Amino acid sequence: MNINQATDYSFRAVLFLAQQPTGQVVEAQTIAHSQVVPMRFLLKIMPSLIKAGIVRSQRGVGGGYALARNPKDITLLDVVEAIEGPIYLNRCLLDEALCSKQGPPSCKVHQALSEIQQRLINDFASYSVADLMD
Repeated sequence: MNINQATDYSFRAVLFLAQQPTGQVVEAQTIAHSQVVPMRFLLKIMPSLIKAGIVRSQRGVGGGYALARNPKDITLLDVVEAIEGPIYLNRCLLDEALCSKQGPPSCKVHQALSEIQQRLINDFASYSVADLMD
């Protein structure tokens, strides 16, 4: 499993916004420069973060981005799923119909991967953005 570059950049952007005064709107260029994220990439990921309710945007003069929720209410899982979709280690964990052994209980691999996947999800959910702030 590998977290993609977009998710890594999203973690950085969300953490940067969390470190600003509550409700402060920050221009995309400021976020991109301070977090060493290419501007084109930042502009590509922000709509996904907005759609997930993690970030809000403000248009016009003085526009930019701000967190939409309190940092303690945003988990790493929220960010991962906003960018990459649901976490699943194997396609049969997303849809048991894709398992050639019809999933649990006949497939021991499915059972093991399901337990590992659930621990991974729980671990991502156990860290809030507030936990990462200095």
